Amino acid sequence: MTLQDTAESQANHRRFIRRVKSSHQVWGLRLKEGGWASCPSNDHEEKTVICFWSDKAYAARHANESWADYEPTPIELDTFINHWLTGMDQDGVLVGTNWDANLCGLEIDPRILGQELLTDEEKK
Repeated sequence: MTLQDTAESQANHRRFIRRVKSSHQVWGLRLKEGGWASCPSNDHEEKTVICFWSDKAYAARHANESWADYEPTPIELDTFINHWLTGMDQDGVLVGTNWDANLCGLEIDPRILGQELLTDEEKK
């Protein structure tokens, strides 16, 4: 990732945290038959990343090409923190937050994301 990509990814991640805390929802892309949009990690060999967005519109923009059969699906924040992030941590899966149109974004450890979502302080 270039320096500009890194700065944009960090800004997108902060936007994810802020908006999810406000709306109490996370958006993912889900197949009707089950299964969620994921891809191999760009940063960690042998790891998978499941992508989530802070808004339905952000998620919907990614329902194309290899994810064309996926639909934006909301997950309540409490369920996301208490079930999803715990399960992803146990499975060794990373979280992608508010990835851009080029599928560029931060890959976060689920435990770290959970801590960020539970804290009342905003990082500047």
